[in-house]
Amino acid sequence: MIMMRLMDIPPIIILLAFLAVIVSLLLIRRRLLANSPEKAEPANAVQELPIGNGQTIGARNEQDDYFASAETPQGVVAVLADGISGLTNGRMASTVAVTTFMRQFMNVSAEKEIVPFISKAAKLANSEILRQLGGASGGTTLVVAVMRGLKLYWGAVGDSILLIYRNGDFIPVNQKHTYATLLEERYLSGEITKEEALADPQRKQLINYLGYEGYKEMEIGEKPFELMHGDKVLLCSDGLYNTLSEVEMEEALNKSQNPHEAAEYMIEAIEKKRLANQDNATVIVLEVW
Repeated sequence: MIMMRLMDIPPIIILLAFLAVIVSLLLIRRRLLANSPEKAEPANAVQELPIGNGQTIGARNEQDDYFASAETPQGVVAVLADGISGLTNGRMASTVAVTTFMRQFMNVSAEKEIVPFISKAAKLANSEILRQLGGASGGTTLVVAVMRGLKLYWGAVGDSILLIYRNGDFIPVNQKHTYATLLEERYLSGEITKEEALADPQRKQLINYLGYEGYKEMEIGEKPFELMHGDKVLLCSDGLYNTLSEVEMEEALNKSQNPHEAAEYMIEAIEKKRLANQDNATVIVLEVW
């Protein structure tokens, strides 16, 4: 048997043999991948949505607005609270409320638990704020939104608002719990005139909020709001929507590349006005992909 030395093999043969080995390995790898089961998306995959937020203290001495958001296996949750009565009580109330909602949402393990969560968190937050107030005045408004796919679960109390921006229009979702709502009902029933309703100096007075001895049920959507791809969901304190017009808010949303930019544009627009009595202002913007 004649043994051929490697150095006697022509280089072209060695190169062809090397390429043949590489091709064989690639074919084996391709066959193995084709026969392997597809990687299933975990049932509790975290929903990834762009979230933006912005806040200014305005002309106040303390920031009484408080907010938080999180992406969880049960959906994206965003909470905004606007403390009232100023000073320590307002900040305490908004902080307790948002913290309570975020903590309670972490216990939600199924979609059917979202609405009960809103009601339970509101009662717990109201009780805890009253306990910490110890008879002093104080409280907070609150609006909460939970996005699960194209469903928007929500709850609100006070005068913070939830808006949907769709195709150039703002769609209001919740009611303001202010005396103005009662005046509107009296006007519609014919009890008072439109001029009397608009002239009432107590129009902006809150009639329901967390930390209120006479707290009533939180307003909760009977069924989730059906979102569309491209919608933007806004949570706003009154310091924002009382300062910016819908045109200014729309401009911020249209010229921004993402929710974070939109929120920043709105806050910058408020600060540029330099209003002497500018209230705290906060906005959270969620974009539906």
